[in-house]
Amino acid sequence: MKKLKALFLCTGNSCRSQMAEGWCRHLKGDIIEAYSAGIETHGLNPYAVKVMAEAGVDISGHKSKLLTELNGIDFDYVVTVCGHAHETCPFFPAKAKVVHVGFDDPPKLAKDLTDEEEKLNCYRLVRDEIQKFVLSLPGSLLDK
Repeated sequence: MKKLKALFLCTGNSCRSQMAEGWCRHLKGDIIEAYSAGIETHGLNPYAVKVMAEAGVDISGHKSKLLTELNGIDFDYVVTVCGHAHETCPFFPAKAKVVHVGFDDPPKLAKDLTDEEEKLNCYRLVRDEIQKFVLSLPGSLLDK
């Protein structure tokens, strides 16, 4: 059976899209070939790496990628995980179904916090929401 190809797209490919790719590879790697990219690149967020490692998912080897670095891959689904990426999502061939599933931005949630543990809790909250979404795949994509 051919794996579905799913791209998780975010503005900077530093946090939410990286977590989604990591969860998808970890939980659904047998049925979904997961990728992530951004409209821009902001580098891999160290807090995202840390909270994913806490959950047993290593994304430390990921890198922040521009969407153009994935040219030539025929995606079945493009999942925008932030509003900006959804609003500025480029055109994809007719085969790719674009689906928006927005998640809060952990850096924005944590920006006014000074306590390290409170900051990490913002990332954990979004990590767990993304995990719940990934667990619903591919069914939740087929319903959209």
